[in-house]
Amino acid sequence: MILKLENVQKQYKDFKLNCSLQVEEGCITGIIGANGAGKSTTFKAILGLVKTDGGTIEILGKDQKNFSVHDKEEIGVVLAENTFNGALAIKDVVEVMKAMYHKFDKDYFLKKCEIYGLPIEKQIKDFSTGMKAKFKLLIAMSYDAKLLILDEPTVGIDSVTRSELLDEMREFMSKEGKAILISSHISSDLEGLCDDIYFIQNGTILLHEDTDVILSDYATLKVSDEQYEKIDKNHIIYQKKVSFGYELLTKEKQFYLDNYPKIVMEKGSIDDLMLMIAKGEKA
Repeated sequence: MILKLENVQKQYKDFKLNCSLQVEEGCITGIIGANGAGKSTTFKAILGLVKTDGGTIEILGKDQKNFSVHDKEEIGVVLAENTFNGALAIKDVVEVMKAMYHKFDKDYFLKKCEIYGLPIEKQIKDFSTGMKAKFKLLIAMSYDAKLLILDEPTVGIDSVTRSELLDEMREFMSKEGKAILISSHISSDLEGLCDDIYFIQNGTILLHEDTDVILSDYATLKVSDEQYEKIDKNHIIYQKKVSFGYELLTKEKQFYLDNYPKIVMEKGSIDDLMLMIAKGEKA
């Protein structure tokens, strides 16, 4: 087990986090939810950037509270905030990284910067949004960490740059003993990248599922009021009242295909899953 959270709690004035999740070795795990759902608080709790009020966090089999400076080198991080002073250039960052991380691979980092056209003399504050995104991910991957914590690493960038960053994550995972925990509002990124998905709302994990299962077994049924009264609801997870009747979320798509062939059905997607859980009610 690379990462394990058990009943991790953090109380703010109008928000409470109570989160349990785990990330297995060799897996890319996604966490989704609306803004303010608790994703960033969860990440900051893992990294020790906020003091938790309860629960346990284990990273690489060790209690996070007992992590040494050396242990922290096993975690690569991309947060929304800039990690380095914007007045620095990449050439300056290299010197900082050499001093901070024993396993910093200068040649790897500079080679990747060259591949992606990141100028080593230019101040980071003058980078485009896409350049900053590439820079932050390459830094996180430059010292052979075992776990990457990536909070919205592809937000605000074009599809070509996003594709390049996703390829870098896959390359990272090609080595043994690695894992990634990632959040993103771009469902297509997660569908093509993640092994499993957690859905968080109001600080609580409401659902955990393998991505393949979401895409193959989940579906949204669209039924009239009359159809709703007659349909077998034993396999309905969430439901939402709409103008034409109801939208129903199921994990048993094949059951409804076999028994209700005339019902309108949309195949499962992370977006639909998130909308139905966020806006619907539990059946």
